[in-house]
Amino acid sequence: MAVAESDADARKGISILQERLQKLGWKDGDNIRIDYRWGNGSPDRIQDLAKELVDLQPDVLVGHSTPSAKGLLKQTHTIPIVFLSVTDPMGQGLVSSLSHPGGNITGFADFELSLGTKWLEILKQIVPGVRRVTAIFNPETAPYYGLYLQSINAGTSLLGIESIPIQVHSDADIENAIRKVGSELDSGLFVLPDSHNRVHRKRIIELTAQYRVPAIYFLRYFATDGGLISYGPDEMDLFRRTAGYVDQILKGASPSDLPVQQPTKFELTINPTTAKTLGLTIPSGILSIADDLVE
Repeated sequence: MAVAESDADARKGISILQERLQKLGWKDGDNIRIDYRWGNGSPDRIQDLAKELVDLQPDVLVGHSTPSAKGLLKQTHTIPIVFLSVTDPMGQGLVSSLSHPGGNITGFADFELSLGTKWLEILKQIVPGVRRVTAIFNPETAPYYGLYLQSINAGTSLLGIESIPIQVHSDADIENAIRKVGSELDSGLFVLPDSHNRVHRKRIIELTAQYRVPAIYFLRYFATDGGLISYGPDEMDLFRRTAGYVDQILKGASPSDLPVQQPTKFELTINPTTAKTLGLTIPSGILSIADDLVE
């Protein structure tokens, strides 16, 4: 796991993974043993933990997020690996083909090319006057950031919005970036898919409230934790589907024969209380298609 052990949503995902495995005949502590490691959003720690797990010589490894998957693959090209919540597995050098991975790793991606344009459209509807959006990310934990920026830029010219990328490596960087956005008229914020952003999400949400910045996030728990709005893949579904691949591998399947799968379920979550605090009115059209309204 790339995130912190205190991450309640990550623990929920693990529970879903365990429940699905049990339904498939694998009970932790009975006929299977599952060991966990938590990277806390630190690239160095993730690398160390990947080696630690590989040294245990398990039957299968599971890597949550791009840094974890890359860390595990760096340590072994023989032990089967299943990844989830990974962006651009081909571009990151994890697999040679989505349909035929060809090595010891496969899994579930979390990126769809239209995501960036969708974020822009949603933000534009909520903040009609927005003219500039800043995207924050840590390039060490989000080496695929260019793909998301490309996706965002595909919609900027159509909607007349300027896109500004800002790299953040610490709490101070995050605060400086959000303060800057808050000081500019007609500005908004994109918090890109990134385990570093996820680990720092409480602080990010606090700062967007403090500086009155309308922000859109990539996973629902940002909105349930107080963020304005989120749109992205249903990560709990990815945990559930990961269990299926683990089951197949434990029964003899090779990762090279299991295609990399794209996200199939996306969810829009809105926090009306945060919108009210920011002085924003959520259009009825957006409310009508929301999967969840946080009260």
